[in-house]
Amino acid sequence: MNFNLSEEQTMIQDSVARFVQDNYAFDQRNATVALEHGFSADNWQQFAELGWLSIPFAEAYGGFGGGPVDTMVIMQEFGRGLVAEPFLPTVLLFGGLLQAGASEELKNELIPQILAGELQGAFAFAERQSRYAITDVKTRARQDGVNWVLNGEKTVVLNGGAAQKLVVLARSSGEQSDETGLSLFLVDAFAEGVSTTAYRMTDGREAANVTLENVTAEAAIGGPGEGYALMSPVVDRALLAVAADALGAMESLNAQTLEYLKTRKQFGTHIGAFQALQHRMVDMFAACENTKSLLYRAVCALDAGDEDAQRSLLALKVMVGRAGRKIGGEGIQMHGGMGMTEELAVGSYVKRLMIANTLFGDADYQQQRFSVLVNAGEKPAVAVAAA
Repeated sequence: MNFNLSEEQTMIQDSVARFVQDNYAFDQRNATVALEHGFSADNWQQFAELGWLSIPFAEAYGGFGGGPVDTMVIMQEFGRGLVAEPFLPTVLLFGGLLQAGASEELKNELIPQILAGELQGAFAFAERQSRYAITDVKTRARQDGVNWVLNGEKTVVLNGGAAQKLVVLARSSGEQSDETGLSLFLVDAFAEGVSTTAYRMTDGREAANVTLENVTAEAAIGGPGEGYALMSPVVDRALLAVAADALGAMESLNAQTLEYLKTRKQFGTHIGAFQALQHRMVDMFAACENTKSLLYRAVCALDAGDEDAQRSLLALKVMVGRAGRKIGGEGIQMHGGMGMTEELAVGSYVKRLMIANTLFGDADYQQQRFSVLVNAGEKPAVAVAAA
């Protein structure tokens, strides 16, 4: 299997790496996260000017026409620098759902606004009771003439505080946990009946709870009952993006820990000379390489449409959770008490990995789904909620 990047992908990787190096030193990152909504509007506009926001979209809508590998390249570099801008919620989730199911008129209206950096969006799918099961939906959509009226509450809406438009998952028919009967709707975040409560997650990025009270949707995304089929491949690509981001964070954390072992002295010698710490560093490196291998496998399987793509995705998400815990824990231990202070970046990387574990289902949940898929030959629900 060939893992070499194309010339265009290498250029994208170098471009993102330079941006991270110039704009995301640890102090700069802290200042960015402290801004309103937890990211920089100037950085977001620079993303648009550099063409990064266009990469996942089809050329018909002004995009680059990129695939999973292109997204992986961007997100891995974002993870190295703990980039806070909402590429995942606005471009991959919100934009991905528009491209998957919106009318041509709506695509031609909204996607260029995303590409220009003018429109922030979010995907509102998780609910208080759903935990990781995205099909557990209480939010209801009822038809009122030609319109759809929504009632319910969504939680942990990534970028929900900054979003101008929302794609909302609601139940148009069926029982609370049915896979069928789910539909997607475009909602103006400032429409009458929409109430948003924004807050910061563990890693400093913003999420929000959104309450909908007799809110009239602007449009349906796809037909009634088509929500699950439309969002499943979009969430698959988002899961890959989260894994790539986590891998970048793991690689940076490993590099910082190794540098610390080479410079910190104890008993008159660098602590990296102690064999026990060398062994632990090797374990961290091995966990990172295992994650990288599974990421490459999942990306290639999804890109090629392989039958075992779902199995590869689940295995990858399990590894992200377990490797992230291993690398994060060891990184803190080898830095000592300084590892959790705000003076060092180590704690921020660990928090990023904690969020990566819970997004779209944690390691334990995905292990259960993997077992169902392998042992029973059944295909479990593809999409899982944020936590």
